[in-house]
Amino acid sequence: MSSSIIFILLLSVIIAVGVGIFAGKYIFRKSFDEKEKEAMDRAAELIKNAEGAAENIKKDRILEAKEKYLRLKTEFEEDANKKRNLLQSNEQKLKQREQNLNQTIEQNKKRENELENLKNTLTSQLEIAHKKKEEAERLLQQQVSQLEKIANLTAEQAREQLVDALKAEADTRAGSYVKSAMEEARLTATKEAKKIVIETIQRTAAEHAIENCVSVFNIENDDIKGKIIGREGRNIRALEAATGVEIIVDDTPEAIVISGFDPVRREIARLSLHRLVQDGRIHPARIEEVVAKTRKNIDDEIVEIGERTVIDLGIHGLHPELVKMIGRMRFRSSYGQNLLQHSREVAKLCATMAAELGLNTKLAKRAGLLHDIGKVWPEESDLPHAILGMELAKKYKENPEVCNAIGAHHDEIEMTSMLSPIIQVCDAISGSRPGARREMMESYIQRLRDLENMALAFDGVEKCYAIQAGRELRVIIDSENVSDEKAGMLSFEISQKIEKEMQYPGQIKITVIREMRSVAYAR
Repeated sequence: MSSSIIFILLLSVIIAVGVGIFAGKYIFRKSFDEKEKEAMDRAAELIKNAEGAAENIKKDRILEAKEKYLRLKTEFEEDANKKRNLLQSNEQKLKQREQNLNQTIEQNKKRENELENLKNTLTSQLEIAHKKKEEAERLLQQQVSQLEKIANLTAEQAREQLVDALKAEADTRAGSYVKSAMEEARLTATKEAKKIVIETIQRTAAEHAIENCVSVFNIENDDIKGKIIGREGRNIRALEAATGVEIIVDDTPEAIVISGFDPVRREIARLSLHRLVQDGRIHPARIEEVVAKTRKNIDDEIVEIGERTVIDLGIHGLHPELVKMIGRMRFRSSYGQNLLQHSREVAKLCATMAAELGLNTKLAKRAGLLHDIGKVWPEESDLPHAILGMELAKKYKENPEVCNAIGAHHDEIEMTSMLSPIIQVCDAISGSRPGARREMMESYIQRLRDLENMALAFDGVEKCYAIQAGRELRVIIDSENVSDEKAGMLSFEISQKIEKEMQYPGQIKITVIREMRSVAYAR
C-alpha cells in the first residue's frame, strides 16, 4: 500500500514539474516578444529623433556659413578701402616730393651760378697773390745778397758753420753724459741687484684688495631694522654676542654697519644677517642657529681657499693647519693690503728672484707664502708675528731654511741662508709698490696737488692732470707758444724736477700733449 502511494506521489511530482517547465517557457517567450517589440519602438523613435537633430544641425551650419560669408565680405571691403586710402596718400606724398625735388634743382642751379662767380673771383685773387709772392721772393733774394756782402759768407757756408757748431756741442754733451754714466756704474755696486729686482717686479703682477674694519650690510627698506633690533634690543644683542662684532643701526638709509677688528667675524655677521633677513624669522634662538651654520660654512671656505692657493702655487706637503691659516689670510689685511694677495705675490717674486740667482725656487716660493703666517694665529701671543710664524713652521716640520727666512724677514733673528734676504726684499717690494698699501687721504691728495702744481710752474703749460693714483701726469701745453721740440724737452725737465723735489713709490709717467685746434662757426 505504501509503495503505491509513493509511486503516485512521484508521478504527481513529475507531472507538476513538467507543467511548471511548460508554463515557464510560455511566460519567457511572451515576455521576450514584448521586449523585442518595445526595443523596435524605441529604435524607431531614436531614428526619428536623430533625423530631426540632423536637420537642425544642417540648418545651423547653413546659417553659420552665411554669417561667415557676410563677415568675410565686410572685412574684404574694409581692407580694400584702407588700401585705396593708402594708395591715395602715397600718391599725394609722391606729388609733394616731386615738387620738393623741382625746388631743390632750382636752388642747385642758383648755387652753381654763385660758385662759378666765386671761382672767377678766386682765380683773379690767386693771380694777384702769385704776383705778390714773386715780388716777396725777389725782395728776399736782395736782402740775402746784402747780408752775404756784409758777412762775407754765403748762406750755404753759414748753414754749414751752424751745423758744425751744433754737432760739436752735441758730441761734448754726449761724451760727458757717457762719462758720468760710466762713473756712476763703477760706483754703484748694487746695479745688477736692482736690475734683477726690477725684472722680477715687471714679470709678476697680482690683484689687490683693500679692506677696512667696517662692513656695510644693505637692506631693501628700513622696516627690517626694527626686526633686526627686536623687542627691547634682544635680537641685536643676541647677534652681537654670537658673532663678536658691533652692529650699528642708525639713520643711514637702507644700510646697517658691522664693525669689528676681525674680518672673519665681520663676514660671519654679514652672511648671518643676510640669511636671517631672507628667512624672515629673527629671534635669539634662530640667530644662534644661523650663526653656528654660517661659522661652519666659513671654516669650510677657509680650508678650501687655503687648498686652492697651495694648488695654484704648486706647493705640496703643507700641514693641514698651515693650509687653514693660509685660507684665513683671505680675511685679514695688513696696512690696507690683503694678506693673502700679498703673500701670493711675495711667493711669486721669491720664486722669480731665486731662479735668477740659481737657488731653490720651491723653497723660496714656500717661504714667501708662509712669511706672514704669524699674523693669522687665532690665539693671543706676545711674540712678534715673524718669530711666531717661525715657531709655527718649526712645529709643523718645515724646512730649516724656510723657518729662518720667516723669522728673519724683519731682522729679528740672524739670517743663516741666502733665502732669508730674498724673502725680506720681496716683502719690501710687495709692500712699497704703488697702490699696494693705503696712504692717509690728506697726504695722498696733497701729493697729487703738488705733482700738478710742479708741472704748472713751467712756461707754456695750460693744464695738468695727475691720473692713475699719481702714477701718470698728463700735461697739456699751448701749441702756439711751444713747439714739438720744446714739448719733448719739457717732459724731460718736468721728470727731472719731480725726481729732485718729490718722494714717491715706483715711477711716474709724464705725458706732454701738444695739439692744434682750429675752430670755425657755421651760421
